[in-house]
Amino acid sequence: MNRMSDIPYEKMADVESSNVESHLKPQKYYRCLLIVTCLSTVLLVLFVLQTLLVPTATSSSGLKVHLSIRDTCTDPCRIVLVESIPEGLEFNSSATHPSIYQTWLNLISDAQSSLDIASFYWTLTNKDTGTHEPTADQGERILQELAQLSQRISVRIAVNKQDSQTQNDLQLLIDSGADVRTVNMRQLTSGVLHTKFWVVDKKHIYIGSANMDWRSLTQVKELGAAVYDCSCLASDLGKIFEAYWFLGQSKTIPAPWPSQYATAYNKDTPMQLSLNGTDSGVYLSSSPPSLCAEGRTSDLQSILSVINDAQKFVYIAVMNYLPTMEFSTPKKYWADIDTALRRVAFERRVRVRLLISCWSSSSPVMFPFLRSLASVHDTKSKLDIEVKIFIVPVSPSQKEIPFARVNHNKYMVTDKVAYIGTSNWSGDYFVNTAGSALVVNQTSDQFVVLTVQQQLQAVFERDWDSSYSTWLNHDTNVKDICRILPSQQEEL
Repeated sequence: MNRMSDIPYEKMADVESSNVESHLKPQKYYRCLLIVTCLSTVLLVLFVLQTLLVPTATSSSGLKVHLSIRDTCTDPCRIVLVESIPEGLEFNSSATHPSIYQTWLNLISDAQSSLDIASFYWTLTNKDTGTHEPTADQGERILQELAQLSQRISVRIAVNKQDSQTQNDLQLLIDSGADVRTVNMRQLTSGVLHTKFWVVDKKHIYIGSANMDWRSLTQVKELGAAVYDCSCLASDLGKIFEAYWFLGQSKTIPAPWPSQYATAYNKDTPMQLSLNGTDSGVYLSSSPPSLCAEGRTSDLQSILSVINDAQKFVYIAVMNYLPTMEFSTPKKYWADIDTALRRVAFERRVRVRLLISCWSSSSPVMFPFLRSLASVHDTKSKLDIEVKIFIVPVSPSQKEIPFARVNHNKYMVTDKVAYIGTSNWSGDYFVNTAGSALVVNQTSDQFVVLTVQQQLQAVFERDWDSSYSTWLNHDTNVKDICRILPSQQEEL
């Protein structure tokens, strides 16, 4: 006897008209056909739903990195803004946050199994800077705590290649059991490893502007974020660290990067998680593009995306702002961010504020470009770009501390997003220097506490309205208020 599955569909009419006894009676045939049709329809619907609801990211090896509902981050993630306020700097404001020093101590104390640190350089003691400054005690305490921790758990440090004079801290940590790899970014990309972040026990992170430097705790104004009990985010930042760790023993950058460095979280598909009890979209960006594995948003694209998505305002606080390749020879103009700011100010009447640092090491050529931006201001035309410069006051004794007394912040806040980075804003930092950033969209209508965006906005407004900020326009005497070195004055 033939079975229905053995008979071509076009032959069915002949079978049905046959007088030969068969199990394929018409009513049985149609019943079977109906069942097969129903099953096919169900399978098709399931396939379509899976395609729509389960996003995928293609890894560099062609494999698929799947994100299913069960992979959604369910950790009770908690984020805290942290700051270093230089000695003698006082604000008349309620916008205060835990110190970076205390945050680092807490992370060290809480570490149970591992600590990974990505860093530019290490100068945590007076010996490193050739000083006798009492406020170096916080950095020296951090170094000693890290040395003790290295004896108990896995401590890994990825650091930019150092000269022989700045090896004391790292040698102490190596002798205590830490594993240190230097990354020769100069050879790899012609840049440096400028990143500053920690990953603790694969569930807590710190990221921000502070270097592993005692001055970053007491003599330089810094801002960062600590995220606790968030293994999903820590795991993703860990992939960026692992890339640095790999480059610490490689003379070339993989192209493409192996699939284990890939991520599914970026500006288009941010990680969905609860942050301080509020639904949030979060991702981590990285620079330069050559260090971004499949799926990772580059830091420049992250910044441009945040600017372009703003509807009401863009507030930026960075140490340096230059639409140039700052360290390149020959000189090269680089206007990606500058153009984006002018565009949103003109096309959508977005309010733009820049709070830029000014100190003895500021590049003189920065100020003409900032004046140009500040000139895009006209009430009648509703053009609203303004620039202020932030000066950290310095006493005669503090003046003896090298490379201190500056606002080192590297963040941006809009009406939608908080961006906390590790890079200065000139072309080199996005084209060939390694940096990273945390991007948080937490502008939900339902929240119990202030969102990260609101907290960061409050920090910016505190600094903007403080006595340490001065308007920059064509009448501003930069030579006087920035205390520019005599050798630089003729260039202004």
